[in-house]
Order: sequence, then C-alpha cells, then structure tokens
Amino acid sequence: MIFLYAFVVGGLICVVGQLLLDLFKLSPAHVIVSFVVAGAVLDAFGLYDKLIEFAGAGATVPITSFGHSLLHGAMAEGKAHGYIGIAMGTFKLTSAGITSAILFGFIVALIFKPKG
Repeated sequence: MIFLYAFVVGGLICVVGQLLLDLFKLSPAHVIVSFVVAGAVLDAFGLYDKLIEFAGAGATVPITSFGHSLLHGAMAEGKAHGYIGIAMGTFKLTSAGITSAILFGFIVALIFKPKG
C-alpha cells in the first residue's frame, strides 16, 4: 500500500506544479522556489515529517523535500551549535543534492552543445 500512497502523493505534488505553470502562468523557477518554501513552511509546522511517514518516497523525492531538509538541518544544528550551526546545518543535509546538481549539470554541458 505504501507504493500507492507514494505514487498518489508524488503525483499530486506534480499536479500542483503543473497547475501553477498552466493556470497562473508562473515560470518554472517560480514554481521551484514556491515548492522549496512550501516544504520549509510545512516542516516548520511539523507537517512534512508526517507526510513523509505517510507517503515515503512520494514526499522525499520532490523538490519540496529540499526545503524540508534545509530547515530541518538548520534547526537541528542551530540547537546544537547556535547561530553558526544554522549555516552548517543547511549544508550538512543538502550537500549531496547540491553537489549532484552541479556535477551532472557540468557533465551535461560538456556532452551537449547549446542551440544558438
């Protein structure tokens, strides 16, 4: 049943993104930023962890999980190390995703030529 929940929740997140693109004529960058902020806000109220428990990968794979991870890491390290921990925590939990995006973007830029 967890696979069905993951599929439905992940699909609903994608549907919301597509509706934002189509109905409100937002750019993809606006939608991405909105989802990251939404994930952080949901985590601030303790709702995103419950969504992850319910949907598993359906909630951890989308970009909303990045906002959740940013805030989750900042809060955890902030409690342990004070203000300097806030900066450390944001990078501690998200460094793998940021590094992967930079690395794969670089590789794709080397392989493909831009249209001009």
